[in-house]
Formats: sequence, structure tokens, C-alpha cells
Amino acid sequence: MNKQAEDIKAIREMMERSTKFLSLSGLSGVVAGVTALIGAAFAYFYLLRDPSQTDYNRMQEVLILLADALIVLAISIGFGIYFSWKKAKKNHQKLLNSVTKLVIYHLSIPLITGGIFSMVFLLRGNIDMVASATLIFYGIALVSASKYTFDEIHYLGLTEIVLGLLSAIFMYKGIIFWSIGFGLCHIFYGLAMYVKYDLKKNDKHNSTFK
Repeated sequence: MNKQAEDIKAIREMMERSTKFLSLSGLSGVVAGVTALIGAAFAYFYLLRDPSQTDYNRMQEVLILLADALIVLAISIGFGIYFSWKKAKKNHQKLLNSVTKLVIYHLSIPLITGGIFSMVFLLRGNIDMVASATLIFYGIALVSASKYTFDEIHYLGLTEIVLGLLSAIFMYKGIIFWSIGFGLCHIFYGLAMYVKYDLKKNDKHNSTFK
């Protein structure tokens, strides 16, 4: 009976590996969250806390905020690829395969659309709506791609959408909701996924060879 259960479990794991992107590391979420909090703190204390005290005009402020966001994005993506590559290598899997391409495809359409949409707000000087737009479209992207990876990504996406809607309602608190969504939520979900999928798997692997 135990052997049958183990065989069923092995078949299920094999099917999951072939249909889901399981190389996503929770550590990449933690790094993304910490980076987002640093970027938000820079934007707030350097520009948004009291814009009248800065010597920059509107276009210069937009360019600084854009550069800040791009740096946060680049660091998050870079570490995401790095940790996913390490996990895939450890599990003797290819990082880039057909499932990975599906994840990228379902992520990219809402992200690119949301990025362009947010850029319009930013260039028009409507900075308060940028936080809402980025959170909502990012959440939609996560929900869209979640069927090809861990279930936690689906719930993270829903959380981001709710925070984006709240940010639209409480418009002048956008930096707070942005910090919660891209910062604290990434750290929380990242740690939860790391403990659930990485640490427990490592403990199980180590106990097998004792």
C-alpha cells in the first residue's frame, strides 16, 4: 500500500515538473521585497515627502522616479533569474523550457501594458495613480501566470490587485500601498515559499541520505 502511494506521489511530482515552473525560489521574492522598500524609501525621502523643497522641475522628478523604478526592477529580475537558475541546477532541471516560456508570456502582456499605462500617468504628472496602476497590472500578471507555477503566486496576485484598488481609493497614500505590495508582500510570500518548498525539500533530501 505504501509503495502504491509513493508511486502515485512520484507520478504526480513528475507531472508537476512537466507542466509547472517549479524553479522559482522564494529568496528571489525576499530580495525583490527588500529592494522595493529601499527604492520606495529613496523616492519618498528624496522627492515625494515634500516636493516643494527640491530643486527639480516636474520632468526631472519624473526621470528620477523612472530611474529609481527601473533600478529596482533590474535588481529584482536579476536576482530572480539567479536564484531560479541555482534552484533549477540543484534539481537537475532546465531553467528555460516550454513551461518557462508560458510563464514569461502570461506575465509579460499585463506587465508591458501596465508599464505603458503607468508611464502615461507619470509623464502627465499624475504620480498618485502610478502606484495603483502598477499594483493592479502586476497582480493581474501574477494571477495570469500562476496556473503554470506555485499556487502562492495566485494569492500574491490577488493581494496586489486589492492593494492597487485601495491605493486608487486612498490616492495620496499610494507610496504606502506600493511599499506594502511590492515590499512587505514579496518578503512575506517569499519567506513562506522558501520555507515550504526549499527548506523542507532540503531537509527531506538530507534525511534520505543519512
